[in-house]
Amino acid sequence: MAEETARLQALEAAEAPGAPGGADEAEPAEPGGEHPDAEGRTAPSASEEAPAGAEGTEPTPEDAEDAEDTEAVGRERDASGEDDAATAADAPGGGTPEGSAQPAGGTEADPDTEFDPDTAANPSGPDDEHGTAGAEAAPAAADGRRRDADSTTPGPDHPDDQDARLRGGGPGGGDRGRSAAATPSRGPQAAGAAPGAARPASGADARGAGGAAASGAPRAPLDAAAVAAAREVLAGGGAPGELAEPVVRALGEGAAELVRQDPWGVLGLPGVRVGVEQVDAFARAVLGGAVGPGDARRVCALVGHVLDRAAEQGHTALGGDALRAALARWSVPDPDAALAAAVEEGRVLVFRAEPEGADAAAEDAEDAEPAPVPLLFGLDRYALAEESLADGCVRLLRSFEGAGDGAEPDWEAAAAAAPSPSAAELIRAAAADGLVLHTGGEAARAEPAALVAAARAAGLRAYAAAYTDSGRRRLAAVPGIGEEGARTVAGLLAGARAADGSLPVDLLAVLDAPQLSVEEAATLVEAVPDGARLVLSGDPHTLWSAGPGRAFADLLASKTCPRVASRTPDPGPIGELTSCVAVGELAPVDAPGKEVVVVPVRAPGEAVHRAVQLVADSVPRAFGVPPEHTQVITLAHGGPVGTRALNAALKERLNPGPGRFGGFDEGDRVVHVPAPGRTHPAVVVGAEPDGLRLDGEGGPVLVPRAEVAATVRHGWAVTGHQAAGIRWPAAVVVVPGDAGALLTRGWVYTAFSRGERHLSVVQGAEQALAAAVAGPVASERTTRLAAVLRELAAE
Repeated sequence: MAEETARLQALEAAEAPGAPGGADEAEPAEPGGEHPDAEGRTAPSASEEAPAGAEGTEPTPEDAEDAEDTEAVGRERDASGEDDAATAADAPGGGTPEGSAQPAGGTEADPDTEFDPDTAANPSGPDDEHGTAGAEAAPAAADGRRRDADSTTPGPDHPDDQDARLRGGGPGGGDRGRSAAATPSRGPQAAGAAPGAARPASGADARGAGGAAASGAPRAPLDAAAVAAAREVLAGGGAPGELAEPVVRALGEGAAELVRQDPWGVLGLPGVRVGVEQVDAFARAVLGGAVGPGDARRVCALVGHVLDRAAEQGHTALGGDALRAALARWSVPDPDAALAAAVEEGRVLVFRAEPEGADAAAEDAEDAEPAPVPLLFGLDRYALAEESLADGCVRLLRSFEGAGDGAEPDWEAAAAAAPSPSAAELIRAAAADGLVLHTGGEAARAEPAALVAAARAAGLRAYAAAYTDSGRRRLAAVPGIGEEGARTVAGLLAGARAADGSLPVDLLAVLDAPQLSVEEAATLVEAVPDGARLVLSGDPHTLWSAGPGRAFADLLASKTCPRVASRTPDPGPIGELTSCVAVGELAPVDAPGKEVVVVPVRAPGEAVHRAVQLVADSVPRAFGVPPEHTQVITLAHGGPVGTRALNAALKERLNPGPGRFGGFDEGDRVVHVPAPGRTHPAVVVGAEPDGLRLDGEGGPVLVPRAEVAATVRHGWAVTGHQAAGIRWPAAVVVVPGDAGALLTRGWVYTAFSRGERHLSVVQGAEQALAAAVAGPVASERTTRLAAVLRELAAE
């Protein structure tokens, strides 16, 4: 152990030639003490966790609701594990309360919560939004080299021996720790692309894709003998036999022997959602009890597990201090040795951290003794995605030649005809560069749309892509774009490709760019051909991506490509309110037509009652917006004012029924989440032996019977991340009083900007709402993308 510790310390010191060894300074985390977990609760102690065994892959209907969103980080979790069944029934009637309101309960986990070793050190309970469904798309945390055999998005080849990838540079990599293996080859898919991100559900139209068909391709049959052997090993350790299929699917026909040799290997397998204490008990049973907390197999698996949990909080890498603190919480006797072993085995990659302003600081301290450089540790899945995205961006900037053959449109004429000065500026920027970033609010979406329309009118293969079906529909309504020029991101990537795997486009404008995880962004950028133009457009004030990373924010921070900031304000009282929120102010706005209404409430039951009253009575009567076009947005799925409590009350009022189709009735509003971060509002139109039939903006979809519980939930009320990228004529935003630090400016901005004509705010948070708006947009995420981009651009 001492030798491994010395090896890790030497590695850290080696990153700063001539400097004495030092501790990692990146993203420190305080060990010990009580920390709230991602749901806002105090993380359970070891004695509070589930007994030995493991969760199966078939969730119960109640647990499956918690699993629904499958949003890798940045996902919204329940603040409470149980529904408050009495909430709707006990809701009081009558009038708007006078004076200050008392808090109304229910919270949503902050999707961008800073990494907490305690959160990482505790297994995800039944309130984790991932649940089993999310685990299907999760990486194999116990071994960064494993890949889900059923992933529909292939990545580059990964050599079994990854030791050479841990230090030093690949081509042009200098000393930052990049390597040839970390730079994916050009191809139709980027490295590490999230399963489901680049392929639509089977049968989906290339325009809509991602939500307009059955949710996933059929899986290959498994070897019955291999499954039986794995089931025997699992049962011998006290684990549920139903885990055998996902274990064999992840590890292959030799799964039984692999699990017998390394029981902790199941900790991060796709489709297997278990806690560390459960796996410890399983390992003791399989290995005969002759194991301890320092077992090499255990500590290596825990390193991957902690990084996987960090990814669920948005991080693509972690500093050494944060990792050591999390490992110490799991009684790992020597966290330094654990990190050294994980690096040696290639389960974790290590990189030199490059803080903002490091170059300037180095110049100022030219004569000073070099200080130790902190290291970052990450799973190869996200490291490869960041490298791929950075390489793709630099490739687009350098391969663009502009009007080399004289066949270019008259961009100056197009700019002169643009609908706004900001649109004209964007057209000129896109004419001059291969990659342009564009920022602005809802009204600014017209600017990239005007660019695409002008390019299509000039005969270019130009397309506009949105993250959601709602965004695609709005783009299709723009003259000059139409149905043929509008896509969803998933639909675009699932469509036709050139012989080299690239997209057949001359110009592509992608709206809702902040919603792209680093893996999705890498897949997208890698698919754009050399010489084409790419515009990434989005609102920097909205919630970050549901998946790991903050690709759009890192691209902006790197300052490596042109940026056009729209000067077009969002109109009306709602636009004025969101503009104030964007700069950290919660100011009253003049709304003569009641476009913005604040309804103070005192208790959770009253909050539910008021929300139902607004949707069913007040908004239809005052604005002529029917209930099916009004969306309720709240902070969490659980709790007395979460989506489950609100949906139960709204269903009882708007579409009562026995739930004859697995808890759903014909006419129920639902959201379908076939893949992480992809939310598709729909209506239940019926059921058949093969599954539940829905109808939404992306078209009809048949959700297979086995996937209904995990991917469909009622949708009269949704969370902030589910609402991002979608707009409705009216929105009712419920702000609970016990949200605390989970209520962020980004959430408020996103929720308040979802209504086109009307916004009602059911306010139970009192001054906490103004405090959240005045605070940071979101908690920081530890990523490498901005630094990698800057170095590549400087080469």
